[in-house]
Amino acid sequence: MEFTLLITIVVLAFLFDFINGFHDAANSIATIVSTKVLTPLQAVLWAAFFNFLAYAIFELKIADTIAKIVETNAITLNVILAGIIAAILWNLLTWYLGIPSSSSHTLVGGFAGAAIAHAGWAVVHSEKIIKIASFIFLAPLLGMIISYLISVLLLNIFRKGNPHILEKYFKQFQLASSALFSLGHGGNDAQKVMGIIAATLMVYFKGVDPSDIPSWAHITYNSAGKIHSIPHWVVFGCYAAIGAGTLSGGWRIVKTMGSKITKLTPFEGVAAETAGAVLLFGTDAFGIPVSTTHTITGAIMGVGLTKRVTAVRWGVTINLLYAWILTIPVSMLLSAIVYWIFRYFSLFQ
Repeated sequence: MEFTLLITIVVLAFLFDFINGFHDAANSIATIVSTKVLTPLQAVLWAAFFNFLAYAIFELKIADTIAKIVETNAITLNVILAGIIAAILWNLLTWYLGIPSSSSHTLVGGFAGAAIAHAGWAVVHSEKIIKIASFIFLAPLLGMIISYLISVLLLNIFRKGNPHILEKYFKQFQLASSALFSLGHGGNDAQKVMGIIAATLMVYFKGVDPSDIPSWAHITYNSAGKIHSIPHWVVFGCYAAIGAGTLSGGWRIVKTMGSKITKLTPFEGVAAETAGAVLLFGTDAFGIPVSTTHTITGAIMGVGLTKRVTAVRWGVTINLLYAWILTIPVSMLLSAIVYWIFRYFSLFQ
């Protein structure tokens, strides 16, 4: 029964990563589609390739952060299962409604909520939750500031250039900037599910001597006690799932991200994607899981501000902010309900 539950969680974790791919595909492709640099099909192929390529670039700092949100010695596999199911349900609902919510915060909220329902608040590492939650506000703010500064810098550098010639060059530049952002998206988001699977393996093999853990489940740690390596099948599975999800699109959210916040040109697309990539690479270096949704939304707002304040549709962004703030608590509550249903009907006990 325990092994079956382990397999079920892993399959659902890959499913979540797939959903994350098409839910957050808008983050990687909205700007490049809205500027007509690439067709939607070309854009998802481009983004999916760089999502997967992230495997060769990023360390596992974010996976370590996610795996240690809760005390794994105090939870069970059905806690993780409840968290994954709740995260999948919320992601599907927000995708259906066209709301670019954070898959990252959905997963964090689901994991934490089920753990609290099982063992109380003490089992959650609150400082990690607070740090992650703080970037609900910091990620879009920093994205907006960075993209605004990049936009101003580029405007000054190319102020004497021919607009038609510059647009041609910026369309080429946008291929590079979107590739960088897709790398950041793959490195940031795929690692979150790696962290959940790592936590699942820790729970399944807790109390077992490390030398007796099979190679397919072996996790190594560095001298600081942080995750150094995860089984290759987990890593490849997560990157493949998020890449496949990105390939499947996510056009409802593309429409919101690519046109409803502000109108974009190739120049503005370059500025927004470059700013998003800078922030994602920076937060990954510190092991801080941030939402690519929040990051690129803030970056799009920043380039809108270079035109005029009214170029940004603030009503849309305020509605998005409500969804972002609600994501963690709603996911926590939903996962707690799923866990209580499991316990009431004695499922997976």
